[in-house]
Parts: sequence; structure tokens; C-alpha cells
Amino acid sequence: MSYSPLLGSSTTHTKVRTPENVSKFSGMCSVCTSSCTGTCEIGLSALRGSEAIYPYETDVNQFASEKEYPLDFSHFNINGRVFGTVGCEEDAYAATYPKASINIDFGIENKIKMKAPIILPAMAKLNWKDYYAGAAMAGVLVVIGEDVVAKDKNLLIDKGKVVSSPLINEMVNSFRQYYRGYGDIILQANYDDENLGVLDYAITELGVKSVELKFGQAAKGIQGMGRVKSIDEAIKFQKMGYLVYPDPSDPEIAENYKNGKGQVFERIGKLPMWNEEILIKRVAELRSLGAEHICFKTGPFDPKDLVRIIKIASAAGVDLITFDGAGGGTGNSPVKMMNEWGIPTVYLESMLYDILKKFKFRNYNLPQIAIAGGFASEDQIYKGLALGAPYINFVAVGRAAMAAAMSGKKIEELINSGTVPKEIQRFGSTKEEIFADIRELKLYYENTEDISAGAIGVYSYINRLSAGIKQLMALNRKFKLSYIDRSDIIPMTELAAQVTCLDTYDDILIRELEKL
Repeated sequence: MSYSPLLGSSTTHTKVRTPENVSKFSGMCSVCTSSCTGTCEIGLSALRGSEAIYPYETDVNQFASEKEYPLDFSHFNINGRVFGTVGCEEDAYAATYPKASINIDFGIENKIKMKAPIILPAMAKLNWKDYYAGAAMAGVLVVIGEDVVAKDKNLLIDKGKVVSSPLINEMVNSFRQYYRGYGDIILQANYDDENLGVLDYAITELGVKSVELKFGQAAKGIQGMGRVKSIDEAIKFQKMGYLVYPDPSDPEIAENYKNGKGQVFERIGKLPMWNEEILIKRVAELRSLGAEHICFKTGPFDPKDLVRIIKIASAAGVDLITFDGAGGGTGNSPVKMMNEWGIPTVYLESMLYDILKKFKFRNYNLPQIAIAGGFASEDQIYKGLALGAPYINFVAVGRAAMAAAMSGKKIEELINSGTVPKEIQRFGSTKEEIFADIRELKLYYENTEDISAGAIGVYSYINRLSAGIKQLMALNRKFKLSYIDRSDIIPMTELAAQVTCLDTYDDILIRELEKL
């Protein structure tokens, strides 16, 4: 069988003409006829060239990998126990899921309390305002994505460094407005952001306390790429220090552009040129500026690079590393990279468990670890926490949380226009009737009428995830996060058992029978 998707997808606004009859090896229709108008990716490429590499309308959409990996979290079932309790007294009134604690601290030295082991990873487009506000209300970590300054129309730069970014300020304040003592907002920087001094500005001028350095560009590890609409915009980005190809300052290229000739301009993100010395020094600089938490964000790179990143983080005293597995979502990565690059999440987490176990055995000081890559529901989060226990502390939920923000915002628009969808009308017709968790929010905020329904959507979604995690903890008679371990999940297939080295039901049974 082929694991790769066909050469047609809503990601690129294409489709194969005969999906019931395709060549699995190539992804093309079995019969390619001369009468076809070219509905697939090949047809799109014939019209748009390299533009066809990218997803469709990235300004209003977000995307996920469509590849069918041989192994994912559906290959595991969650275990369950019927005797005793861990983390609370053996009392039927105490051992109940609402009392299970999923609170956790973020940070090595300067600890921040969180209401759940959930991080909303880097986002800086679509409905970011509700995404950040919802995270603050839910009491979790949230990350402002890379490259914000490139989108800031009121950005001020002096001598090649950012001195004012109203957009970053607005993003930070979207979180702070609803902050209630839990979680934090983290500002991420890629290599270009670092060249522009984005983190230095945010720490010293905006009081940002948590920052993140990103290994790679765009959604994963490839260079960030974006088409530039005009030569004036291309020159503006070039003056800011970005790579622009072809060179808009070249008189011949400028003349060709004027005459409608030549390639379309692209702004291309720089690949990081970092090493141990540079990163350790930079972490120390950020702390001296006032940052209290330094994080790394990286993708599913070659295992030797993963080991090196952890070693650097240990030496530098980094607080958190987020590892993003293949199979998750993206903002603007090339489609083939999204489908065909990197270590899938279950494989990545299994490797990380072995790597981190070895580091711990060698007495390295370890940062906290988060895993990302396609998590959307409480069962997946529980399995992710169990598979990486005790070394993986957080699960990052990005695309799904943004979907909740967009859904809530859309429903509010329909409520205001008096066109509530029929399937939603069963809950009522007003904002307070439809959004059930407004009742809870009234405990924390005086004017819930002013809270955007998109932010409420994020809060309610995380509320659902939190309740689900607690229920699964109670199922295993575990009432504190620290007691979740690898025995809480069981591989259902040979491949799952082989990759993770977890005990199967047969292994457990044989061991118990031997005890008789």
C-alpha cells in the first residue's frame, strides 16, 4: 500500500479526476486523458508553476498532513484499573474525576502555575486574538509565532533593529487582558527575528518574560517562503534584512519586472546557523535582559540533531523544549514537506523517551519537554503523556485550538446576524444560551458580555480536554499528573509494541500468571 496522499487535495484546491482508479505509486489517475482540464496538482502546476507547491489561501486557512503513517496513537488503547487509588485516599467521595489534579508548573527556576499540561503552540495568523485570550482564560501556555514583524504595518526599525512593534504589543496584551494568575504568553523568534532584535525589544520594552528560539522556519524545518506582490514590497523586505529572490535591487531585474518579465519575488527565511557556543551565549544574554523562561522549538529532525539540541539546552539551562512530530498542522509550509518530511509523532516520542532516559542516567540537568504533532482530543493527549512519562511534561495542541477559536467566532457572527444554524438552535439562540461555559467565566471576569465568543471557544475546548484527561486518570485510579506512566497505555499492534517497547496485554498476563 502507499501511505502518501494522491495528487489532489483541498490543501491545494485540487482533486484527481478518478479517485476510484488511481496509480498508488505516483498518485495520478490510472488513465490521464487529453480531454482533462487538469484538476490535479500536475494540472495546477502546469498553470502556476512553483506557486503550486504551497497550500491554498494561507491567509484564511490552516492545514495538516494527509499522509497515512504506519503508526499513530490509534494503535494504542488506554489501560484501566479497578483496585486502589494513587494520589488520593481510598475513599469513593474523594476518588472522583473532578478532583483529579492536572495542575502543573512551567519553568525550571521561575515557576509558573498552569491549569493543565497543555501548550497552545506558535500561531501568528488567523484568529490569534481569540487564541491568545482563550489561553489566558484557560490558564495554559500560548506561543506567539515567528515573523510577526514582517506583518506589522506600523513597525519601526532603527539601525537594523526593531524599536517599536505595535502588532507584537497587541498580541501580548490580548493574553494579558484576561490573565488570571496561570500560564504565560511566549514570544517565538526565528533566525530573521533574531537578526532584527525582536526578542531584545519585547523583553526590554514590552516586559515579555518568556521567549522561544525556533530551529527552522515556517511550520517545520524548511525555509519560510512567501511570495511578494510588488517590487516595492520586495525592496522593503530586503532593506529589513530578509533574503529576497530574485534581487529586486538589481537594475536588470527591476527593468524586467517593469516590463512584465522574470520570476515572481519571494521572501525566503534564513536557515539558522547556530552552534553550541552561539546558543549558550544567546540564552545567557536573554536572561540578562530580563527573560525568566527560555524555550527551544524544534521539529522531527535527524536523531543526532535531537540529541545535540537537548545537550545544548541542558548546558544553557533552557526551561522547555517543544518537539514537533510529523503529521501535525502547518501555516504555510510546502505541501510535500508537510506530508513527506520528518519523524512521525509516535516514533519521535519513542526516540525521545530513550534519549531522555539516557541523559537522566548520565546526570544531565534536563529541561521540561513538550510533544506536538497532530494532537486534538483528550485520549491522544493522555496517550502522549503516558508514552513519554516521566520525561515529557506537556502536550502542544495547535491546529485544533485555533479551530475552536475560529468556530466560536463564526457562531457569534451568526448569532448577531440572526442566522443561527439549525443544528446549533437546540442549545438556544443567544450567546449565553449557546456557549455553556460563560457561567464558569463569570466566576473570574465581571463583564463576560465583552468577551469574544472565539476566546470562549478556546476556553471551552480546553475545558473539555481537561475534563477528559481527568476522567482517563480516574479510570486508572490516578489522581495526580505525576502518576501517569507508560503502563497506562497498551500497544494494540505488533508494530506499536516494537517501536515503543511497551508491554502488550499478553506480556502483562504472562507476568501475572507467573506470580500465582
